Amino acid sequence: MKVKLAGYNIDIDLINTNSGTSCVFTPETFSAAYARISRSKDDVTTLRMKAVKDVEKARKSNKKIIFGMGHHSVAEHAIFNFDIIGVSRLALEEIEKFRLASYTEKSQRYVTLDGDYVVPDGIKDDKDKEEFIRIVELQNNFYKKSFEVLKKYFAKFYKDPEKKSNKILIEGSAKEDARYILSLATEGQVGMTINARNLEHLFRRFSLSKRTEVRRIGQYMYSEVKDIAPSIILFPEPSRFEVKISDFNIDFNVNKKHEIEEFVIIDFDKDADIKIISYIIASRNGFDYLEVYERLKKTDINQIKKYYEDFFDNMEFFDSVPREFEYAELEFQAVISASNFAQLKRHRMASLLAGNYDIELGNTIPESIIENKLNKEFLEIIDKTNEIFLRLKDKYYTEADYILTNSHRRIVYMKMNLRELYHFVRLRSDEHAQWDIRYLSNRLIKEVKNIMPLSSMLLCGKSDFNKNFEKIYKRKPEFEI
Repeated sequence: MKVKLAGYNIDIDLINTNSGTSCVFTPETFSAAYARISRSKDDVTTLRMKAVKDVEKARKSNKKIIFGMGHHSVAEHAIFNFDIIGVSRLALEEIEKFRLASYTEKSQRYVTLDGDYVVPDGIKDDKDKEEFIRIVELQNNFYKKSFEVLKKYFAKFYKDPEKKSNKILIEGSAKEDARYILSLATEGQVGMTINARNLEHLFRRFSLSKRTEVRRIGQYMYSEVKDIAPSIILFPEPSRFEVKISDFNIDFNVNKKHEIEEFVIIDFDKDADIKIISYIIASRNGFDYLEVYERLKKTDINQIKKYYEDFFDNMEFFDSVPREFEYAELEFQAVISASNFAQLKRHRMASLLAGNYDIELGNTIPESIIENKLNKEFLEIIDKTNEIFLRLKDKYYTEADYILTNSHRRIVYMKMNLRELYHFVRLRSDEHAQWDIRYLSNRLIKEVKNIMPLSSMLLCGKSDFNKNFEKIYKRKPEFEI
């Protein structure tokens, strides 16, 4: 594991004034200066220059404003960049939970993996480590074998498989499906950008993690920034409430043998079409929403449909729907693979909860693995993996999860508003999207078009937009994909 502070924002005047000196460069001057905007008649540039000239005074000001006055939002003006290298795929799931941060992750779809993986520190016994390594090596060997088989298989779908662009697509498809046998211990890396306020939140959450690796990542990140910005990293330790809820559970008996459906709509706005068009009319005219809503409830549905057709007219595949679409929401539950979750978790503006990986939920096997008669060997490895997982689970609890694969499943509980759903579907139902998450996205389209037919009339993948637009308007959109 390697965690390196790759950069942070520094005031230009601090750089110009102290270039070539031993001055400590810090992003704290931004937060100190911007915090004083609301209470000073000086312009913001002057406030910045004052903070730069006296960093220690700026730090005292930060502590007073953040700790004493409770204005923690000023810490959001300090931005940090991290290189996080050699951590497990499982740990990356924890890192990328933070909503107001930016990530770019090494992709298992585009990079051929060399078999590097993390052996969790929590597994102490040498024999258990040997067992863990044996299974992960078995998984990695199957990855290499199936990758070669699948390259030949996908090459059959191209007239010129040796053409460079086609070769890249062929290898990408082969990697995409071969990776389903790889363990969650597989090493990855990520570039991360996060502000100081959210970084504190990360420190608190990571310190409560049941996984040693995640706690270590938090410790390394804290050691990188604590001396650079001591006045804005003030609360790295969890509160009593955070400690309590991290372990909070209710003894609640549920029939675990009950067969869980792979996709279920939990709740939705039953009058979404009326709500959205009501907000569009009310917000753009300054009308009373309830009056508009009550009138539209009594309006003929064909007239409502015409309103939507007028609204969507001239939309192109790259256009986003406006904020009024955030007022209609959908909640659903789905059973998905770790590969699927790796992509789903990137939609951070939605609300996403996830249960633990559960071997009782089975595994997602790529169709190409089945068609090439690799599924028997695939499932034999899964059986061996599950056997060792159960043995490790009894001794090490969450550390056992590392041995599970990208094909193993968990339940997710998700809430999206219709605006977020449009964004999700444009990306994930596109013909170039990965097949596993595309299946989930297409299922959402089907369900939403049944319950919100008018506001979702152009809900589709990017590659289907022109076709759907032409079907509604009997003409092509201006821009072709």
